[in-house]
Amino acid sequence: MTTPPSPTEIRTFAADAQAFGELTEPHRRELQIHCYRILGSLHEAEDMVQETFIKAWKRIETYEGRASLRAWLYKIATNTCLDFLDSKQSRRLLPFQNIPASDPHTILPPTPEMTWLEPLPDEWLEDTNAIDPEARYTESESVSLSFLTALQILPPRQRAVLILRDVLDFSALETAEVLELTVSSVNSLLHRARKTLAENYQSEITSRPLTDEKTQWLLDRYVRAWQAADVDGLVALLKWDALIAMPPSPSWYQGRKAIAEFTAMSVFGVGGMFPGKAKGRWRLLSTRANGSPAFTMYQRDEKNRYQAFGLQVLIFQRDKISQIVNFIDPSLPARFGHPSTLE
Repeated sequence: MTTPPSPTEIRTFAADAQAFGELTEPHRRELQIHCYRILGSLHEAEDMVQETFIKAWKRIETYEGRASLRAWLYKIATNTCLDFLDSKQSRRLLPFQNIPASDPHTILPPTPEMTWLEPLPDEWLEDTNAIDPEARYTESESVSLSFLTALQILPPRQRAVLILRDVLDFSALETAEVLELTVSSVNSLLHRARKTLAENYQSEITSRPLTDEKTQWLLDRYVRAWQAADVDGLVALLKWDALIAMPPSPSWYQGRKAIAEFTAMSVFGVGGMFPGKAKGRWRLLSTRANGSPAFTMYQRDEKNRYQAFGLQVLIFQRDKISQIVNFIDPSLPARFGHPSTLE
């Protein structure tokens, strides 16, 4: 096992940008996931981690070695995220959290003042340092859309405390040092955070793994329904109170009847928001996001090419789909390693 560098050695490395980068780079991915949990945004998480490394470089003389370099970077990253949230006074949610369900015959335009939760590629979870095996929540659960949407309800410091204590398994003392609070303050914030989370999060609503034969059968049927514009086939896969959301539009629809009317009119219909022939309009490529089955979405254009359209994340409850979250953003397939155009 390699002995971690001493504070003196770390300050020596800081004199060489390349050496300092080699020292901090192994922590990049786990810090990005940490910032993502706090912020709910991929690009904001990446920006905060870059800012964290810049701050660490500039403040290296203050590193005394009382905590590990990893813990010190977590302290900088956490407080950088909290400062960012304090300046923005906003949080990232999904439409069904704070807006009434929409009329299935209407699609509301995006509202610039609202910021929505963003999906996370499961590839980011390959870094095993991103969560402690002794933590209260599993790796996939701690980035699930259900968990993240509940997290975003919490005030920022409660959110940070809960992530540090229950996801990363930091001790109360370590968490207090990160946030520059007393241990009693940390315990109080954690108590309130756990209470709110218990009221807004049901941990049993999680996706089944793709190795499950039943789930794969459902996913195959789901893809066929989309590509054949089969409204009945899609609705048959849904839980009775399933919902579908489409950020950045604030529109969302709940219940089989409403979803059937919406998809028949727009997603699988002719004209309107989705012009052209209904059958064969969509192509879906399998991936995973936030620990759940997901698909990158492509829409056929007038030249019969399929252009990147966004990403779908599916949430299962037992053997039915309970949520379909369509993130409408043409840049997302590339983030998931998929092309921007399909022939």
